[in-house]
Amino acid sequence: MGGENTREGLPGSYRGFELLPVHLYVLAHLKRAGVDYAKMMGKMSGLPLELITDAIEDLLEIGLIERDPGSAVKRSKARFKKAFEVHKHHTYYRLSREGELFVRSIDERWLKRYFNGLFPNGWKVIQALAESRDLNEAGRKIDIDGETLEELRVLRFVTEKGRKTEFFKRLWEFLGG
Repeated sequence: MGGENTREGLPGSYRGFELLPVHLYVLAHLKRAGVDYAKMMGKMSGLPLELITDAIEDLLEIGLIERDPGSAVKRSKARFKKAFEVHKHHTYYRLSREGELFVRSIDERWLKRYFNGLFPNGWKVIQALAESRDLNEAGRKIDIDGETLEELRVLRFVTEKGRKTEFFKRLWEFLGG
C-alpha cells in the first residue's frame, strides 16, 4: 500500500476524496505535533474552529487520522505541549498508519501537482507568495490575475488587504517550505 496505489492520480485527491488546503494543514499539523486537538489547530492556524472540525471529520471518515485513546498525553507524544504530561480535556487526534504513509509521500512533486490543480500556475504563485512579504510583492515576481487573487482569498491564503494569513504561513512551514 504505498504512495501511488493509495492516490488516484488526480492532484489533491485521496481515494476519490478531494483534499482541500485545510485538510493538508490538519495532516501536516498532526505530523509535526504528534497528537493535538481541534481548538489548538484552529488557534495556531487562525482558522475558525468549525472549519477545522469539519476537516477533522472528513479525515476521520477516510481513515487518514484517528482519535487518540487514553486520558492523559505526554509531551513526548504531543510535541507542542509545554508540560511533561497533561490530562486530556479535549478529544485528541493523531495520524493513522495510513495517514502517516500518505503524509510521508507528500513531496515537492506532489505539492506542485496539487497547487497547479487548484488554480493556473498554482505552484509558482504559492512559491512567490511564500517568498514575498505580501501579495503585492508576490505580484511583482509573477503575474497574478483577478481570478487567482480571488482563489487565494477563498482558500484563506491572503487577507482582503493582500497580507499572508497565519494559515498560509503555517501550512507552508509544516509542508516543508
